[in-house]
Amino acid sequence: MQLQLISIVLILHCMEYTNCQHHGSRHRQHKQGSGVSSQGCQGGCQTCSVYNGCLTCKPKLFIHLERDGMRQIGVCLASCPNGFYGTRSPDRNDCIKCGSECDSCFNRNFCLRCRAGSYLHKGKCMESCPDGLVPSDTKKECVPACPADCESCQNSDTCTRCAPGHFLLHGQCHHVCPDKFEPNDSMECIPTVHCEVGEWSEWGPCSRSGKTCGFRWGEETRTRKVLQNPSPMGSQCPVTSEKKECFVKRRRCKPKGQRRGEKKKRFNLQEKENTEVRRERKREREKETINREDSESRNKTEHRRRRDQSRDAGTV
Repeated sequence: MQLQLISIVLILHCMEYTNCQHHGSRHRQHKQGSGVSSQGCQGGCQTCSVYNGCLTCKPKLFIHLERDGMRQIGVCLASCPNGFYGTRSPDRNDCIKCGSECDSCFNRNFCLRCRAGSYLHKGKCMESCPDGLVPSDTKKECVPACPADCESCQNSDTCTRCAPGHFLLHGQCHHVCPDKFEPNDSMECIPTVHCEVGEWSEWGPCSRSGKTCGFRWGEETRTRKVLQNPSPMGSQCPVTSEKKECFVKRRRCKPKGQRRGEKKKRFNLQEKENTEVRRERKREREKETINREDSESRNKTEHRRRRDQSRDAGTV
């Protein structure tokens, strides 16, 4: 039995020795094939190999290992990438991976930015914020329930009404409105609007008191339109009308043919009406005359009849 145990131990030692020799041979072959050298290294490497890239870096640079399939390739960087933090020592400077919840960190125990779904609070990444704080999807942090100087808010990033003495702009409260903005009556910052005017028109005809004749010296006028009225603090509009003296050869004003014709027409119409009135009055006078003559004739007849009756009565 003891002989069998001794035989088994010898066989195991022999196998281990064979494997060690085989591993040592492969390691020597890999080391020879890797071509470790300080000559021809690029990207800040101090020593490098063809198979593993940078092995050591120049002073002040960090060595960072990038995985490529089953192997790791070293690169030298001035600062570590996201998800890693740098450590320095007299021998070398390394990039160390942050905790799984950190997107970037100062060291393994202090996060600077969290991955999606977590919120930063005092260097820790938390799925839910402590009492009195709310998660900010914009900052990815636990923040006070409302922003500073905010009286009411939609969420931790958006204010809907500011505290007295502050002005609201894009969900934030300001002591004074920024450049290119001005306050309104609702304590909001609105864009400052400056006046805009169009181009000048051509100079108008030389005129005086609305006429273009009967004078020598007159005025010409040109105008321009207001395209945009200004806000209270915006640049006010410049003049929109200009006048200048003008000189023309004096000429008499001739009445327009249409006006002369209209005047004549009105005169004829009035004359016709007057004629009708005169005729009507004449007819009335003639009628009155006939009635008067008839009345006088009847009176005379009646008078003669009465006189004759009186005479006859006396004779009897």
